[in-house]
Amino acid sequence: MESFGDVFELVKNFCRNYPSISDIGFNKWINVLEPVKLENNIATLYAENEFARKTVLDNYGEILKEAFYNTLGFDVDVVILVKDEQLKEEDEARSRISQMYNTDSSDQLTFETFVKGKSNELALAFSIAVADKYNKNKKVDAGTIFNPLFIYGDSGLGKTHLMKAIVHEVRKNNPDMNIIYTTGESFTNEIVKAIQNGTTIEFHEKYRGADILLVDDVQFIAGKEATQEEFFHTFNDIYNAGNQIVLTSDIAPSRMSRLEERIRSRFLKGVPVDIQSPDFETRMAIVKRKAEIIGLPLTDSIARLIAEKIKTNIRQLEGTVNKIKAISAYTNEQPTMAMTQRVIREMLVENQPAEITVDRIISDVAAMFKVSPEDIRSANRRANVSLARKITIYVLKQVKGMTYQDIGSELGKNHSTMTLHYQDACNMLKENANLKENVEEIINNLREK
Repeated sequence: MESFGDVFELVKNFCRNYPSISDIGFNKWINVLEPVKLENNIATLYAENEFARKTVLDNYGEILKEAFYNTLGFDVDVVILVKDEQLKEEDEARSRISQMYNTDSSDQLTFETFVKGKSNELALAFSIAVADKYNKNKKVDAGTIFNPLFIYGDSGLGKTHLMKAIVHEVRKNNPDMNIIYTTGESFTNEIVKAIQNGTTIEFHEKYRGADILLVDDVQFIAGKEATQEEFFHTFNDIYNAGNQIVLTSDIAPSRMSRLEERIRSRFLKGVPVDIQSPDFETRMAIVKRKAEIIGLPLTDSIARLIAEKIKTNIRQLEGTVNKIKAISAYTNEQPTMAMTQRVIREMLVENQPAEITVDRIISDVAAMFKVSPEDIRSANRRANVSLARKITIYVLKQVKGMTYQDIGSELGKNHSTMTLHYQDACNMLKENANLKENVEEIINNLREK
């Protein structure tokens, strides 16, 4: 039971950071689930009542299965039971005892647990400065008022950790302050629902009244007209009220070509700061610190092996340590080099980029030109469709190295026409810098996914 409890803490931590799960949803439905047992690849959990059981299975069942796979490395079926009162009392007693010895993982994303290195020291310093503005015991230099603070860098390098650390620090000193943390995707989904349900006034009141607004992965709003319009006014209201805005993105604001210029110019008003991939010493420190936090005894040789093999992504480093902890707890064995090598191999395979298919390329190009994939495959000769088709041919050639004959087969055209369209695309890209930047962004996004 205790071993499965450790595993389920890691599962909950995965769910806590899942993009489509809000903090409210996590705390109301997932954080309250209680682990029972893991037998024969079946994970049994307790819910408080039948309504909670059904809600979790309907809305979060597949995510829980993904979280168990991410933690353990094998598929697990999830069964949720409704506990009776006697079991509830017994489990609450065990839970109180367990909590005396376990650190709540929600408290881990703080400045104290953020491992500083050359790759992130400036972003860390600026984030601390933002939080210090709201600490009455700190004297803040007027020159360190970074608003907005824009942190950018590849996925998994610690941007979200810094955002959550700012929230943690400010809330610790100002418990009544209205702090809103969201993601670009969640913001978009909320405004779409508000428009559909006629609740845009409530949406405005929620966001525009924030004392601090933090938006993770803000690049998600690029190219979405209604979302950008709403974000523009939200940004203005908060900024003009003198309140703080913190944003993160996987690319610099100056490179967000599909973002409206009026929004990009506001992003550039503040301080953009990047995070780079950590060097070996920083990776080693991250592995040791993570192991210390979750109570996993790791030898220097095992920590070194992880740091040598996982080179570019902090999330993968921590995920590797988490998975070793889960396997050790489940098998009741100490971590070994063989176990570590197996987990590293699994982690690297799991994080390989998704296959770049022809359909993905056509869909991404269609989205940029605001046409449908069916338009690109059709005989439609409208100017924007014709341009999208030519760019599709160019991207297929650049990314997948397809022959003109293969491209023609995919689009229902002959290969000589494909050759001419490709040359047209090359000429247009030489003459149109904005078009070239947009196409390069599509190619980069395809290769990074």
